[in-house]
Amino acid sequence: MSRFVKEILDFLMATVFLLLLTPLLACLTLAVWLSMGTPVVFRDVRSGYKGRPFTLVKFRTMNSLRDGHGQLLPDEQRLTNIGRLLRRFSLDEIPQLWNVCSGDMSLVGPRPLFVRYLERYTPEQARRFEVKPGITGWAQVNGRNALSWEDRFRMDVWYVDHWSLSLDARIIFTTILKVLRGEGISQSGHATMPEFLGSPQRNGQHEENVCVRS
Repeated sequence: MSRFVKEILDFLMATVFLLLLTPLLACLTLAVWLSMGTPVVFRDVRSGYKGRPFTLVKFRTMNSLRDGHGQLLPDEQRLTNIGRLLRRFSLDEIPQLWNVCSGDMSLVGPRPLFVRYLERYTPEQARRFEVKPGITGWAQVNGRNALSWEDRFRMDVWYVDHWSLSLDARIIFTTILKVLRGEGISQSGHATMPEFLGSPQRNGQHEENVCVRS
């Protein structure tokens, strides 16, 4: 019953937030368009509930500059000034309210990560897929991108085991404070976080992908 209530609250709150933030969304759309052109919104396939793929949307924060071989430059070199501002206050995440309304995401849950990471999780880390991914989450209010991958996944699983509506409310309130302070935006030398290549206990092992379930 509580899970059903969570889904209803997610939809209602995301809809209200979208309505209230319409003027801000219009201003941000214009700012991104003037600084980087189109597309204004970045779309990427991520792993959702039970590992199922979905298309995440967010404001574009990087340009498409490439090197002499046609390869995209590193993220930290392509991050624009407006992109840094958007990330500083997590404004680039606002379009994900559409993902919440569509049912692919929740307001609170483990952050949705790249599909290519699926085969790299340990069975315990893969438990993060037992709930919908969220715009914010327990790891985001306890270090965010400054955390190691192992610590981040440990907190994701902790959230799965201890979830409650009151915990979600606490996370949302804390997120607002963290965003205003601009804490944990990135790891040193990276635009956000380095590539997740798998945990030490999994590297060198040949285990089945336990993340995707029918």
